[in-house]
Amino acid sequence: MASEVVFGQRQLKRSRYAVAAVFCVHGAVTGSFATRVPWIQEHAGISAGQLGLALALPALGSALLMPVSAGITHRLGARNALRVLISLWTLALALPAFAPNLLTLCLALFVYGATAGMSDVAMNALGVETENRLDRSIMSSLHGMWSAGALIGSAGGTLAAHLGGDARLHHCIAAAVLTVFGLIACQGALDLRSTPDDEAPPRFALPPKSALVIGAIGFCAVFAEGASLDWSAVYLRDILDTSAGAAAASTTAFTLTMAVARLAGDRVVDRFGAVRTVRAGGVLATLGGVLVVVAPNPVVAMGGFALVGLGVAVVVPLAFAAAGRTGGNPSQAIAGVATITYTSGLIAPSAIGGIASATSLVVSFGLVTLLAFGLVAGANVLRNAGARNQAPEKVSPADAAVPGPRT
Repeated sequence: MASEVVFGQRQLKRSRYAVAAVFCVHGAVTGSFATRVPWIQEHAGISAGQLGLALALPALGSALLMPVSAGITHRLGARNALRVLISLWTLALALPAFAPNLLTLCLALFVYGATAGMSDVAMNALGVETENRLDRSIMSSLHGMWSAGALIGSAGGTLAAHLGGDARLHHCIAAAVLTVFGLIACQGALDLRSTPDDEAPPRFALPPKSALVIGAIGFCAVFAEGASLDWSAVYLRDILDTSAGAAAASTTAFTLTMAVARLAGDRVVDRFGAVRTVRAGGVLATLGGVLVVVAPNPVVAMGGFALVGLGVAVVVPLAFAAAGRTGGNPSQAIAGVATITYTSGLIAPSAIGGIASATSLVVSFGLVTLLAFGLVAGANVLRNAGARNQAPEKVSPADAAVPGPRT
């Protein structure tokens, strides 16, 4: 049941920028961690195989703890929950660098992943609530801010690694700075609270059926994204005999394409609606996959990877937005979609490698192309997820303030 709280346009715009800043902070933690993995591996004294095992723990922690965020949000309110969870996530950045062995590293990475997943659900849920009240798309640009934050974190980590800095000191400083920025950003978020009549969500619940259907779209997009990020450089090097520098540049170009497309994606969604946007994105991603598979030279392949990135960029933000409008508890639905999409990100790199070992990388990216086409075939599932996924309606000045909250 909605409360009588009314938010004006100024509050809603402030919340949009606040949540965008939180997304940026969240991405910066990921970028900061990723660049220091070699140092962490050396400090823990583990092999490449053991590192691969340890790096599966963040995904496991996220999958198990994401559903808990709905109950935390219900008890604390959306803003307070985001404040607590983003702080836990930023502080967890420091844990892996202090791990002296495989066991402690696995425990640290489990906590790291659990806090990542819970804060991810909280910020996406609040982003969806803000988007609903603004009555225009903002989720794509929010995820674009996450990509920008990841680039900032990666740049800082690259500099620290180049200078030979101790990752423990680097991550402690980064955790402190990002925690402060995260807490400041949360001040502007909407203070959405449950009413006494709202039923408390279960402490842990399986994703609703609606989330499973929407999650399938996110699965296809994240699989194509993960495969391209992790294997594009290898593909160019091994299949097309490209230099190491040019191959690495293709990964950077793919990441930048994703970030730019997400930052600009809201205007496209507002004009054409989520269904047509995802369908068109699926066409671009499928075309990109075909170009990669048949590419006679590195330039064509790079163009193909760029099209894949452009095509899948806005799918996950739109899947989260759709999940938040399926009825029931938004955080619970978003947690379900997030679990499915992040599982895809975990599966993709190993699946591509396994298929490549049995056949070739060309066949592997044939699968990526097929899943990209799944976006074209399945885009209609977003049509049933709420009015905001249709072509946007005009809002009169009298509707400048809209009632909330609905958590």
